[in-house]
Amino acid sequence: MAPRQGPNDDRTIAPGQFAGQPQAPGVPQQRPAPPGQAQPAGHGWSADKTMVPGIGMPDEQLQAPAGARVAAPPAAQVPAAQVQVQAPAGAGDLTPELIETPVWTETMLQQAGIPIVDVPFVTVGGGIGSFVTTDYLRIAGVPPEQIRVLSNLDFPYQTYEYLTRVSQIPDHARIRSDSSSRPDNIWGFPSYALTETWRQKTPAHLIHLLLEPVWADYWTPLRSTVFGSIDKESKRIGYDKMRVKGVVRMVRKRYGGGYFTILTPPEGSSPTKRVAYRSRFVHLAVGYPGLRYLPDLQDFRERYQDYQHVVNAYEPHEHVYETLKTRPGTVVLRGGGIVASRVLQRLFDDREHYKLQTNIIHIFRTYIEGSHGPGPWMRRKGDHGWAYQGFNYPKSVWGGQLKAQMRKLDGDDRAKLYKLMGGTNTPKRRRWQDQMRAGRAGGYYRDMQGIVEKVEPAPDGNGVVSYVTGKAGNELIRSDYIIDCTGLEADISQHRVLADLLQHTGAYRNPLGRLEVERHFELKNTANGDGVLYASGATTLGGYFPGVDTFLGLQIAAQEIADDLARRGWCKKIGPGRSTSQWFKWAFNKPI
Repeated sequence: MAPRQGPNDDRTIAPGQFAGQPQAPGVPQQRPAPPGQAQPAGHGWSADKTMVPGIGMPDEQLQAPAGARVAAPPAAQVPAAQVQVQAPAGAGDLTPELIETPVWTETMLQQAGIPIVDVPFVTVGGGIGSFVTTDYLRIAGVPPEQIRVLSNLDFPYQTYEYLTRVSQIPDHARIRSDSSSRPDNIWGFPSYALTETWRQKTPAHLIHLLLEPVWADYWTPLRSTVFGSIDKESKRIGYDKMRVKGVVRMVRKRYGGGYFTILTPPEGSSPTKRVAYRSRFVHLAVGYPGLRYLPDLQDFRERYQDYQHVVNAYEPHEHVYETLKTRPGTVVLRGGGIVASRVLQRLFDDREHYKLQTNIIHIFRTYIEGSHGPGPWMRRKGDHGWAYQGFNYPKSVWGGQLKAQMRKLDGDDRAKLYKLMGGTNTPKRRRWQDQMRAGRAGGYYRDMQGIVEKVEPAPDGNGVVSYVTGKAGNELIRSDYIIDCTGLEADISQHRVLADLLQHTGAYRNPLGRLEVERHFELKNTANGDGVLYASGATTLGGYFPGVDTFLGLQIAAQEIADDLARRGWCKKIGPGRSTSQWFKWAFNKPI
Protein backbone atom coordinates (compact mmCIF):
# COMPACT_ATOMS: atom_id res chain seq x y z
CA MET A 1 0.00 0.00 0.00
CA ALA A 2 1.05 3.57 -0.63
CA PRO A 3 0.51 6.38 1.85
CA ARG A 4 -2.98 7.74 1.44
CA GLN A 5 -4.09 9.28 4.69
CA GLY A 6 -7.06 10.75 6.44
CA PRO A 7 -7.25 14.31 7.72
CA ASN A 8 -5.79 13.54 11.13
CA ASP A 9 -2.65 11.90 9.83
CA ASP A 10 -0.67 13.15 6.85
CA ARG A 11 -3.46 15.08 5.24
CA THR A 12 -2.57 18.71 5.24
CA ILE A 13 -4.76 21.65 5.92
CA ALA A 14 -3.80 25.24 5.29
CA PRO A 15 -5.43 28.62 5.86
CA GLY A 16 -8.97 29.38 4.83
CA GLN A 17 -11.12 32.42 5.41
CA PHE A 18 -14.69 32.87 6.60
CA ALA A 19 -16.57 34.82 9.21
CA GLY A 20 -15.02 34.72 12.69
CA GLN A 21 -16.90 33.87 15.86
CA PRO A 22 -16.10 33.65 19.60
CA GLN A 23 -13.73 31.04 20.94
CA ALA A 24 -15.20 27.82 22.28
CA PRO A 25 -14.96 27.36 26.05
CA GLY A 26 -12.18 25.15 27.27
CA VAL A 27 -9.79 25.79 24.38
CA PRO A 28 -6.23 25.47 25.70
CA GLN A 29 -3.27 27.51 24.62
CA GLN A 30 -1.31 26.32 21.58
CA ARG A 31 2.00 24.62 22.35
CA PRO A 32 5.13 26.74 21.94
CA ALA A 33 6.53 27.04 18.47
CA PRO A 34 9.67 25.07 17.57
CA PRO A 35 12.99 26.64 18.64
CA GLY A 36 13.99 29.57 16.54
CA GLN A 37 10.47 30.27 15.27
CA ALA A 38 7.92 32.80 16.37
CA GLN A 39 5.04 31.88 18.61
CA PRO A 40 1.88 31.51 16.48
CA ALA A 41 0.10 34.84 16.43
CA GLY A 42 -3.15 33.87 14.81
CA HIS A 43 -5.70 31.10 14.88
CA GLY A 44 -8.53 30.40 12.53
CA TRP A 45 -12.18 30.07 13.44
CA SER A 46 -14.37 27.21 12.44
CA ALA A 47 -17.95 27.90 11.47
CA ASP A 48 -18.91 26.58 14.88
CA LYS A 49 -16.90 28.82 17.17
CA THR A 50 -13.75 26.74 17.31
CA MET A 51 -10.28 28.21 16.89
CA VAL A 52 -8.04 26.26 14.53
CA PRO A 53 -4.60 27.55 13.49
CA GLY A 54 -4.53 28.33 9.79
CA ILE A 55 -8.18 27.45 9.17
CA GLY A 56 -10.84 30.07 8.72
CA MET A 57 -8.87 33.10 9.86
CA PRO A 58 -10.82 36.13 8.59
CA ASP A 59 -8.69 39.15 7.80
CA GLU A 60 -10.55 41.23 10.36
CA GLN A 61 -9.24 38.88 13.10
CA LEU A 62 -5.57 38.97 12.07
CA GLN A 63 -4.20 41.34 14.67
CA ALA A 64 -1.89 41.26 17.63
CA PRO A 65 -3.29 40.81 21.18
CA ALA A 66 -3.95 43.97 23.13
CA GLY A 67 -0.72 45.51 24.38
CA ALA A 68 1.48 43.33 22.20
CA ARG A 69 4.33 44.82 20.21
CA VAL A 70 3.88 44.34 16.47
CA ALA A 71 7.06 44.30 14.43
CA ALA A 72 7.08 45.35 10.80
CA PRO A 73 7.72 42.57 8.28
CA PRO A 74 11.43 41.95 7.63
CA ALA A 75 12.79 43.89 4.70
CA ALA A 76 13.54 40.64 2.89
CA GLN A 77 9.85 39.80 2.80
CA VAL A 78 8.69 42.96 1.03
CA PRO A 79 11.64 44.46 -0.83
CA ALA A 80 11.21 48.21 -1.13
CA ALA A 81 12.47 48.14 -4.72
CA GLN A 82 9.56 45.96 -5.73
CA VAL A 83 6.82 48.23 -4.37
CA GLN A 84 5.40 49.96 -7.43
CA VAL A 85 2.64 52.06 -5.89
CA GLN A 86 3.14 54.08 -2.71
CA ALA A 87 -0.09 54.65 -0.79
CA PRO A 88 -0.85 57.31 1.81
CA ALA A 89 -1.09 56.19 5.45
CA GLY A 90 -4.50 54.86 6.41
CA ALA A 91 -5.59 54.21 2.82
CA GLY A 92 -5.42 51.09 0.74
CA ASP A 93 -8.63 49.11 1.16
CA LEU A 94 -10.74 47.27 -1.39
CA THR A 95 -13.33 49.39 -3.16
CA PRO A 96 -16.71 48.27 -4.55
CA GLU A 97 -15.24 48.62 -8.04
CA LEU A 98 -12.42 46.21 -7.25
CA ILE A 99 -14.70 43.70 -5.53
CA GLU A 100 -17.11 43.60 -8.47
CA THR A 101 -14.55 43.66 -11.32
CA PRO A 102 -13.01 40.30 -12.37
CA VAL A 103 -9.99 41.79 -14.21
CA TRP A 104 -7.96 44.57 -12.59
CA THR A 105 -5.58 47.22 -13.84
CA GLU A 106 -2.76 48.92 -11.93
CA THR A 107 -4.71 52.18 -12.15
CA MET A 108 -7.63 50.66 -10.22
CA LEU A 109 -5.32 49.62 -7.38
CA GLN A 110 -3.54 52.97 -7.42
CA GLN A 111 -6.85 54.78 -7.09
CA ALA A 112 -7.71 52.57 -4.12
CA GLY A 113 -4.35 53.35 -2.52
CA ILE A 114 -3.24 49.70 -2.47
CA PRO A 115 0.54 49.25 -2.91
CA ILE A 116 1.76 46.70 -5.46
CA VAL A 117 4.64 44.28 -4.90
CA ASP A 118 6.20 42.51 -7.89
CA VAL A 119 7.27 38.88 -7.54
CA PRO A 120 7.06 36.17 -10.24
CA PHE A 121 5.69 33.30 -8.13
CA VAL A 122 3.22 33.49 -5.22
CA THR A 123 2.00 30.52 -3.20
CA VAL A 124 -1.03 31.01 -0.98
CA GLY A 125 -1.56 28.99 2.18
CA GLY A 126 1.81 28.49 3.79
CA GLY A 127 1.07 24.94 4.95
CA ILE A 128 2.82 21.77 3.87
CA GLY A 129 1.45 22.12 0.33
CA SER A 130 3.11 25.52 -0.09
CA PHE A 131 6.27 24.27 1.60
CA VAL A 132 6.68 21.23 -0.67
CA THR A 133 6.08 23.28 -3.82
CA THR A 134 8.55 25.93 -2.68
CA ASP A 135 11.09 23.19 -1.88
CA TYR A 136 10.83 21.82 -5.42
CA LEU A 137 11.29 25.26 -6.95
CA ARG A 138 14.31 26.07 -4.79
CA ILE A 139 15.87 22.72 -5.74
CA ALA A 140 15.08 23.59 -9.39
CA GLY A 141 17.22 26.70 -8.98
CA VAL A 142 14.64 29.43 -8.39
CA PRO A 143 16.17 32.11 -6.12
CA PRO A 144 14.23 33.04 -2.97
CA GLU A 145 13.69 36.60 -4.22
CA GLN A 146 11.35 35.25 -6.92
CA ILE A 147 9.03 33.39 -4.51
CA ARG A 148 6.67 34.69 -1.85
CA VAL A 149 4.67 32.50 0.54
CA LEU A 150 1.56 34.37 1.72
CA SER A 151 0.29 32.84 4.95
CA ASN A 152 -1.06 33.46 8.44
CA LEU A 153 0.99 30.49 9.67
CA ASP A 154 4.33 30.77 11.46
CA PHE A 155 5.69 27.41 10.27
CA PRO A 156 4.53 25.03 7.53
CA TYR A 157 3.05 22.29 9.72
CA GLN A 158 1.33 24.57 12.23
CA THR A 159 -2.21 23.57 11.27
CA TYR A 160 -1.28 19.92 10.86
CA GLU A 161 0.47 19.91 14.24
CA TYR A 162 -2.64 21.31 15.88
CA LEU A 163 -5.04 18.87 14.22
CA THR A 164 -2.96 15.80 14.96
CA ARG A 165 -2.48 16.85 18.57
CA VAL A 166 -6.15 17.46 19.36
CA SER A 167 -7.15 14.27 17.52
CA GLN A 168 -5.00 12.25 19.92
CA ILE A 169 -1.66 11.94 18.13
CA PRO A 170 0.95 13.34 20.57
CA ASP A 171 4.62 13.89 19.73
CA HIS A 172 5.61 10.37 20.81
CA ALA A 173 2.92 8.78 18.60
CA ARG A 174 3.11 7.75 14.95
CA ILE A 175 1.11 9.24 12.11
CA ARG A 176 -0.55 7.34 9.25
CA SER A 177 2.10 7.75 6.57
CA ASP A 178 4.62 5.37 5.10
CA SER A 179 8.38 5.43 5.47
CA SER A 180 9.30 7.04 2.14
CA SER A 181 6.73 9.86 2.03
CA ARG A 182 8.88 12.72 3.23
CA PRO A 183 7.74 16.31 2.57
CA ASP A 184 11.25 17.47 3.50
CA ASN A 185 12.97 15.12 1.04
CA ILE A 186 11.72 15.00 -2.56
CA TRP A 187 13.78 11.85 -3.23
CA GLY A 188 12.29 9.81 -0.36
CA PHE A 189 15.75 8.45 0.48
CA PRO A 190 16.81 7.90 3.16
CA SER A 191 13.35 7.00 4.37
CA TYR A 192 11.94 7.87 7.78
CA ALA A 193 12.62 4.29 8.90
CA LEU A 194 16.30 4.59 7.97
CA THR A 195 16.50 7.96 9.71
CA GLU A 196 15.00 6.61 12.93
CA THR A 197 17.22 3.53 12.68
CA TRP A 198 20.31 5.75 12.49
CA ARG A 199 19.23 8.01 15.34
CA GLN A 200 18.15 5.24 17.68
CA LYS A 201 20.95 2.83 16.71
CA THR A 202 18.59 -0.13 16.41
CA PRO A 203 17.61 -2.38 13.50
CA ALA A 204 14.06 -2.76 14.88
CA HIS A 205 12.54 -0.35 12.35
CA LEU A 206 14.08 -2.12 9.36
CA ILE A 207 12.95 -5.50 10.67
CA HIS A 208 9.45 -4.05 11.08
CA LEU A 209 9.46 -2.97 7.43
CA LEU A 210 10.35 -6.50 6.35
CA LEU A 211 7.50 -7.98 8.39
CA GLU A 212 4.73 -5.55 7.40
CA PRO A 213 1.83 -5.93 6.83
CA VAL A 214 1.40 -9.68 7.41
CA TRP A 215 3.32 -10.18 10.65
CA ALA A 216 3.37 -6.56 11.78
CA ASP A 217 1.32 -3.41 11.35
CA TYR A 218 2.42 -0.93 8.70
CA TRP A 219 5.47 1.01 9.86
CA THR A 220 4.76 4.74 10.25
CA PRO A 221 7.00 7.64 11.35
CA LEU A 222 6.94 9.48 14.64
CA ARG A 223 5.09 12.77 14.56
CA SER A 224 8.15 14.50 16.06
CA THR A 225 10.40 13.02 13.35
CA VAL A 226 8.24 14.51 10.61
CA PHE A 227 8.13 17.97 12.19
CA GLY A 228 11.84 18.06 12.97
CA SER A 229 12.68 17.11 9.38
CA ILE A 230 10.47 19.88 7.97
CA ASP A 231 12.08 22.42 10.31
CA LYS A 232 15.51 21.40 9.07
CA GLU A 233 14.63 21.61 5.37
CA SER A 234 12.75 24.86 5.91
CA LYS A 235 15.89 26.46 7.29
CA ARG A 236 18.04 24.98 4.50
CA ILE A 237 15.99 26.51 1.68
CA GLY A 238 15.41 29.85 3.44
CA TYR A 239 11.66 29.36 3.72
CA ASP A 240 11.15 32.05 6.36
CA LYS A 241 12.79 34.65 4.09
CA MET A 242 10.10 33.99 1.49
CA ARG A 243 7.15 33.95 3.91
CA VAL A 244 5.00 37.06 4.28
CA LYS A 245 2.61 37.09 7.22
CA GLY A 246 -1.01 37.93 6.52
CA VAL A 247 -4.33 36.62 5.27
CA VAL A 248 -5.05 36.38 1.55
CA ARG A 249 -8.38 37.95 0.67
CA MET A 250 -8.65 37.14 -3.06
CA VAL A 251 -6.84 36.40 -6.32
CA ARG A 252 -7.89 38.32 -9.45
CA LYS A 253 -6.74 38.38 -13.04
CA ARG A 254 -4.57 41.28 -14.18
CA TYR A 255 -5.30 43.14 -17.40
CA GLY A 256 -2.46 42.16 -19.75
CA GLY A 257 -1.66 38.85 -18.08
CA GLY A 258 -0.84 37.42 -14.69
CA TYR A 259 -2.64 37.96 -11.40
CA PHE A 260 -3.05 40.19 -8.39
CA THR A 261 -3.15 38.49 -4.99
CA ILE A 262 -4.57 40.67 -2.23
CA LEU A 263 -3.00 40.23 1.21
CA THR A 264 -4.23 41.67 4.50
CA PRO A 265 -1.10 42.14 6.65
CA PRO A 266 -1.24 41.96 10.46
CA GLU A 267 -2.62 45.14 11.99
CA GLY A 268 0.09 47.69 12.62
CA SER A 269 2.62 46.11 10.27
CA SER A 270 1.62 48.02 7.13
CA PRO A 271 0.50 51.59 6.38
CA THR A 272 -2.37 50.19 4.31
CA LYS A 273 -4.99 47.57 5.07
CA ARG A 274 -4.23 45.63 1.86
CA VAL A 275 -1.16 44.88 -0.23
CA ALA A 276 -1.37 43.58 -3.81
CA TYR A 277 1.15 41.03 -5.09
CA ARG A 278 1.52 41.17 -8.87
CA SER A 279 2.81 37.88 -10.26
CA ARG A 280 2.87 35.72 -13.33
CA PHE A 281 2.21 32.52 -11.38
CA VAL A 282 -0.01 31.84 -8.38
CA HIS A 283 -0.22 28.55 -6.48
CA LEU A 284 -3.09 27.78 -4.11
CA ALA A 285 -2.65 25.24 -1.30
CA VAL A 286 -5.30 26.41 1.14
CA GLY A 287 -6.76 23.15 2.43
CA TYR A 288 -10.14 22.85 4.11
CA PRO A 289 -12.39 25.79 5.08
CA GLY A 290 -13.01 24.58 8.64
CA LEU A 291 -14.53 21.93 10.85
CA ARG A 292 -17.61 19.99 9.84
CA TYR A 293 -20.34 19.03 12.27
CA LEU A 294 -23.10 16.55 11.75
CA PRO A 295 -26.40 18.46 11.35
CA ASP A 296 -27.94 17.23 14.62
CA LEU A 297 -24.81 18.12 16.59
CA GLN A 298 -24.54 21.51 14.91
CA ASP A 299 -28.16 22.18 15.81
CA PHE A 300 -27.57 21.14 19.44
CA ARG A 301 -24.54 23.38 19.89
CA GLU A 302 -26.22 26.39 18.36
CA ARG A 303 -29.56 25.91 20.11
CA TYR A 304 -28.24 25.21 23.61
CA GLN A 305 -24.87 26.98 23.39
CA ASP A 306 -23.29 23.86 24.84
CA TYR A 307 -19.72 23.34 23.63
CA GLN A 308 -18.65 21.11 26.50
CA HIS A 309 -20.77 17.99 26.09
CA VAL A 310 -20.77 17.83 22.28
CA VAL A 311 -17.30 18.24 20.81
CA ASN A 312 -15.46 17.74 17.53
CA ALA A 313 -12.38 15.52 17.52
CA TYR A 314 -10.53 18.29 15.64
CA GLU A 315 -11.10 20.86 18.36
CA PRO A 316 -9.49 20.88 21.82
CA HIS A 317 -11.50 18.50 23.99
CA GLU A 318 -9.07 17.37 26.66
CA HIS A 319 -11.68 18.25 29.29
CA VAL A 320 -13.60 15.13 28.23
CA TYR A 321 -10.73 12.81 29.16
CA GLU A 322 -9.86 14.74 32.32
CA THR A 323 -13.44 14.61 33.59
CA LEU A 324 -13.67 10.87 32.95
CA LYS A 325 -10.62 10.41 35.18
CA THR A 326 -12.59 11.81 38.13
CA ARG A 327 -15.83 9.83 37.81
CA PRO A 328 -17.51 7.07 35.77
CA GLY A 329 -19.06 8.25 32.53
CA THR A 330 -20.41 7.31 29.11
CA VAL A 331 -19.11 8.60 25.79
CA VAL A 332 -20.90 8.37 22.45
CA LEU A 333 -18.45 8.18 19.56
CA ARG A 334 -19.58 8.97 16.01
CA GLY A 335 -17.60 8.31 12.85
CA GLY A 336 -15.64 5.38 11.43
CA GLY A 337 -12.35 6.74 10.12
CA ILE A 338 -8.80 7.12 11.40
CA VAL A 339 -9.81 9.91 13.80
CA ALA A 340 -12.45 7.73 15.43
CA SER A 341 -9.92 4.93 15.90
CA ARG A 342 -7.42 7.30 17.54
CA VAL A 343 -10.02 8.77 19.91
CA LEU A 344 -11.27 5.28 20.73
CA GLN A 345 -7.75 4.12 21.56
CA ARG A 346 -7.26 7.15 23.84
CA LEU A 347 -10.44 6.23 25.74
CA PHE A 348 -9.30 2.60 26.04
CA ASP A 349 -5.77 3.59 27.09
CA ASP A 350 -7.07 5.92 29.83
CA ARG A 351 -9.48 3.25 31.03
CA GLU A 352 -6.66 0.73 31.36
CA HIS A 353 -4.01 3.07 32.76
CA TYR A 354 -6.16 4.86 35.33
CA LYS A 355 -8.50 1.95 36.11
CA LEU A 356 -11.53 3.96 34.96
CA GLN A 357 -15.14 2.90 34.48
CA THR A 358 -15.74 4.64 31.18
CA ASN A 359 -18.41 3.16 28.91
CA ILE A 360 -18.25 3.73 25.15
CA ILE A 361 -21.10 3.56 22.65
CA HIS A 362 -19.94 3.77 19.05
CA ILE A 363 -22.57 4.73 16.47
CA PHE A 364 -21.85 4.03 12.79
CA ARG A 365 -24.16 5.53 10.20
CA THR A 366 -22.77 3.04 7.64
CA TYR A 367 -22.07 -0.26 9.36
CA ILE A 368 -19.58 -2.61 7.68
CA GLU A 369 -20.04 -6.27 8.61
CA GLY A 370 -17.35 -7.91 6.47
CA SER A 371 -15.25 -7.67 3.32
CA HIS A 372 -16.85 -5.37 0.79
CA GLY A 373 -16.24 -4.09 -2.72
CA PRO A 374 -17.32 -4.72 -6.33
CA GLY A 375 -14.88 -7.52 -7.09
CA PRO A 376 -11.87 -9.53 -5.90
CA TRP A 377 -9.40 -6.79 -6.94
CA MET A 378 -11.40 -3.90 -5.45
CA ARG A 379 -12.26 -5.17 -1.97
CA ARG A 380 -11.28 -4.20 1.54
CA LYS A 381 -11.72 -5.99 4.84
CA GLY A 382 -14.18 -4.87 7.46
CA ASP A 383 -16.12 -5.88 10.58
CA HIS A 384 -18.02 -4.42 13.53
CA GLY A 385 -18.72 -1.22 11.58
CA TRP A 386 -15.17 -0.50 10.42
CA ALA A 387 -13.72 -0.58 6.91
CA TYR A 388 -10.05 -1.56 7.14
CA GLN A 389 -7.23 -0.52 4.87
CA GLY A 390 -3.59 0.33 5.58
CA PHE A 391 -3.90 3.57 3.63
CA ASN A 392 -6.95 5.13 2.05
CA TYR A 393 -6.06 4.35 -1.58
CA PRO A 394 -4.29 1.43 -3.28
CA LYS A 395 -0.60 1.81 -4.08
CA SER A 396 -1.16 2.04 -7.83
CA VAL A 397 -2.89 5.40 -7.33
CA TRP A 398 0.55 6.98 -6.93
CA GLY A 399 2.33 5.43 -9.87
CA GLY A 400 0.58 2.40 -11.30
CA GLN A 401 -2.44 1.36 -13.31
CA LEU A 402 -4.99 3.30 -11.24
CA LYS A 403 -3.04 6.51 -11.67
CA ALA A 404 -2.84 5.92 -15.44
CA GLN A 405 -6.52 5.00 -15.61
CA MET A 406 -7.66 8.04 -13.63
CA ARG A 407 -5.73 10.44 -15.88
CA LYS A 408 -7.91 9.31 -18.81
CA LEU A 409 -11.29 9.78 -17.12
CA ASP A 410 -13.62 12.76 -16.96
CA GLY A 411 -17.00 13.55 -15.48
CA ASP A 412 -19.14 10.73 -14.08
CA ASP A 413 -16.60 8.04 -15.03
CA ARG A 414 -13.98 9.70 -12.85
CA ALA A 415 -16.45 10.15 -9.98
CA LYS A 416 -17.41 6.46 -10.12
CA LEU A 417 -13.80 5.31 -9.86
CA TYR A 418 -13.26 7.64 -6.90
CA LYS A 419 -16.25 6.07 -5.19
CA LEU A 420 -14.86 2.57 -5.73
CA MET A 421 -11.41 3.46 -4.39
CA GLY A 422 -12.28 5.89 -1.63
CA GLY A 423 -14.59 5.85 1.34
CA THR A 424 -14.00 6.10 5.07
CA ASN A 425 -11.52 3.57 6.39
CA THR A 426 -8.82 3.06 8.99
CA PRO A 427 -5.79 0.79 9.40
CA LYS A 428 -6.35 -2.44 11.34
CA ARG A 429 -3.96 -1.91 14.24
CA ARG A 430 -3.43 -4.90 16.49
CA ARG A 431 -3.48 -2.99 19.79
CA TRP A 432 -6.86 -1.36 19.50
CA GLN A 433 -8.33 -4.45 17.89
CA ASP A 434 -7.47 -6.27 21.13
CA GLN A 435 -8.90 -3.37 23.12
CA MET A 436 -12.20 -3.49 21.24
CA ARG A 437 -12.51 -7.24 21.71
CA ALA A 438 -11.90 -6.83 25.45
CA GLY A 439 -14.43 -3.97 25.55
CA ARG A 440 -17.14 -6.00 23.88
CA ALA A 441 -16.49 -8.96 26.16
CA GLY A 442 -16.49 -6.73 29.23
CA GLY A 443 -19.63 -4.88 28.22
CA TYR A 444 -18.09 -1.41 28.31
CA TYR A 445 -17.76 -1.00 24.52
CA ARG A 446 -20.75 -1.32 22.20
CA ASP A 447 -20.77 -0.71 18.45
CA MET A 448 -24.05 -0.24 16.60
CA GLN A 449 -25.57 0.94 13.35
CA GLY A 450 -27.88 3.90 13.66
CA ILE A 451 -29.02 7.28 12.44
CA VAL A 452 -29.21 9.98 15.10
CA GLU A 453 -32.39 11.98 14.59
CA LYS A 454 -31.67 14.62 17.23
CA VAL A 455 -29.68 15.36 20.38
CA GLU A 456 -31.08 17.09 23.47
CA PRO A 457 -29.86 17.91 26.97
CA ALA A 458 -30.60 15.23 29.57
CA PRO A 459 -33.73 16.01 31.65
CA ASP A 460 -31.69 16.44 34.84
CA GLY A 461 -29.17 18.67 33.07
CA ASN A 462 -26.35 16.16 33.34
CA GLY A 463 -25.20 15.03 29.90
CA VAL A 464 -27.08 14.61 26.64
CA VAL A 465 -29.63 12.25 25.09
CA SER A 466 -29.33 10.94 21.51
CA TYR A 467 -32.46 9.78 19.68
CA VAL A 468 -31.25 6.94 17.45
CA THR A 469 -33.03 4.95 14.76
CA GLY A 470 -31.33 1.65 13.96
CA LYS A 471 -31.95 -1.94 12.99
CA ALA A 472 -33.44 -2.65 16.41
CA GLY A 473 -35.84 0.28 16.16
CA ASN A 474 -35.81 3.57 18.06
CA GLU A 475 -33.52 4.00 21.03
CA LEU A 476 -32.66 6.77 23.51
CA ILE A 477 -28.98 6.81 24.44
CA ARG A 478 -27.86 8.90 27.37
CA SER A 479 -24.22 9.93 27.62
CA ASP A 480 -21.99 12.43 29.34
CA TYR A 481 -20.24 13.41 26.11
CA ILE A 482 -20.51 13.04 22.34
CA ILE A 483 -17.32 13.14 20.27
CA ASP A 484 -17.87 13.84 16.56
CA CYS A 485 -15.12 12.20 14.47
CA THR A 486 -16.70 12.69 11.05
CA GLY A 487 -14.09 14.97 9.50
CA LEU A 488 -13.38 18.40 8.08
CA GLU A 489 -15.54 20.71 6.00
CA ALA A 490 -15.03 19.97 2.32
CA ASP A 491 -17.31 22.53 0.62
CA ILE A 492 -14.97 24.92 -1.17
CA SER A 493 -17.68 27.59 -1.39
CA GLN A 494 -17.21 28.15 2.36
CA HIS A 495 -13.63 29.21 1.75
CA ARG A 496 -13.46 32.93 1.05
CA VAL A 497 -10.63 32.80 -1.49
CA LEU A 498 -11.99 29.76 -3.32
CA ALA A 499 -15.52 31.14 -3.43
CA ASP A 500 -14.13 34.30 -5.02
CA LEU A 501 -12.24 32.22 -7.58
CA LEU A 502 -15.41 30.39 -8.58
CA GLN A 503 -17.24 33.66 -9.01
CA HIS A 504 -14.65 35.84 -10.73
CA THR A 505 -11.81 33.88 -12.38
CA GLY A 506 -13.57 31.19 -14.41
CA ALA A 507 -12.60 28.33 -12.07
CA TYR A 508 -15.21 25.59 -11.72
CA ARG A 509 -15.86 22.39 -9.79
CA ASN A 510 -14.71 18.88 -10.60
CA PRO A 511 -16.97 15.78 -10.35
CA LEU A 512 -16.48 15.67 -6.57
CA GLY A 513 -17.25 19.34 -6.07
CA ARG A 514 -13.69 20.59 -5.58
CA LEU A 515 -11.57 22.69 -7.94
CA GLU A 516 -11.09 21.22 -11.42
CA VAL A 517 -7.42 21.14 -12.42
CA GLU A 518 -5.42 19.93 -15.38
CA ARG A 519 -3.10 16.93 -15.12
CA HIS A 520 -0.27 19.34 -14.26
CA PHE A 521 -2.44 21.03 -11.61
CA GLU A 522 -3.23 24.22 -13.50
CA LEU A 523 -6.72 25.44 -12.60
CA LYS A 524 -8.83 24.93 -15.68
CA ASN A 525 -10.23 28.00 -17.42
CA THR A 526 -8.15 30.47 -15.37
CA ALA A 527 -5.14 31.10 -17.63
CA ASN A 528 -4.47 34.79 -18.20
CA GLY A 529 -2.00 35.74 -20.91
CA ASP A 530 1.27 34.07 -19.95
CA GLY A 531 0.05 33.76 -16.35
CA VAL A 532 -0.90 30.43 -14.77
CA LEU A 533 -2.94 29.67 -11.66
CA TYR A 534 -2.12 26.34 -9.97
CA ALA A 535 -3.79 24.49 -7.10
CA SER A 536 -2.89 21.40 -5.09
CA GLY A 537 -3.98 19.62 -1.95
CA ALA A 538 -7.43 18.90 -0.55
CA THR A 539 -9.16 21.53 -2.67
CA THR A 540 -8.38 19.53 -5.85
CA LEU A 541 -9.60 16.10 -4.67
CA GLY A 542 -11.65 14.67 -7.52
CA GLY A 543 -9.17 15.54 -10.24
CA TYR A 544 -6.99 13.34 -12.44
CA PHE A 545 -4.78 12.39 -9.50
CA PRO A 546 -6.55 10.92 -6.43
CA GLY A 547 -3.93 11.10 -3.64
CA VAL A 548 -3.66 14.87 -3.63
CA ASP A 549 -3.95 15.62 0.08
CA THR A 550 -1.16 13.39 1.39
CA PHE A 551 2.56 13.93 1.82
CA LEU A 552 3.38 11.95 -1.32
CA GLY A 553 0.44 13.46 -3.19
CA LEU A 554 1.61 16.98 -2.45
CA GLN A 555 5.07 16.05 -3.67
CA ILE A 556 3.74 14.60 -6.92
CA ALA A 557 1.67 17.75 -7.49
CA ALA A 558 4.69 19.95 -6.77
CA GLN A 559 6.78 17.96 -9.24
CA GLU A 560 4.11 18.35 -11.93
CA ILE A 561 3.97 22.10 -11.26
CA ALA A 562 7.76 22.47 -11.31
CA ASP A 563 7.97 20.51 -14.58
CA ASP A 564 5.26 22.70 -16.12
CA LEU A 565 7.10 25.85 -15.06
CA ALA A 566 10.28 24.42 -16.62
CA ARG A 567 8.41 23.77 -19.89
CA ARG A 568 7.37 27.42 -19.84
CA GLY A 569 11.02 28.42 -19.46
CA TRP A 570 10.69 29.98 -16.01
CA CYS A 571 12.89 27.55 -14.06
CA LYS A 572 15.29 24.70 -14.66
CA LYS A 573 14.07 21.14 -14.98
CA ILE A 574 15.18 18.77 -12.23
CA GLY A 575 16.95 16.25 -14.44
CA PRO A 576 19.26 13.39 -13.37
CA GLY A 577 22.33 15.61 -12.95
CA ARG A 578 20.62 18.34 -10.96
CA SER A 579 18.70 15.80 -8.93
CA THR A 580 21.88 13.95 -7.93
CA SER A 581 23.85 17.08 -7.03
CA GLN A 582 20.93 18.51 -5.08
CA TRP A 583 20.47 15.25 -3.15
CA PHE A 584 24.06 15.48 -1.93
CA LYS A 585 23.40 19.06 -0.84
CA TRP A 586 20.33 17.85 1.02
CA ALA A 587 22.22 14.95 2.60
CA PHE A 588 24.95 17.27 3.92
CA ASN A 589 22.39 19.97 4.84
CA LYS A 590 24.06 22.53 2.60
CA PRO A 591 21.91 25.70 2.25
CA ILE A 592 20.64 26.64 -1.19
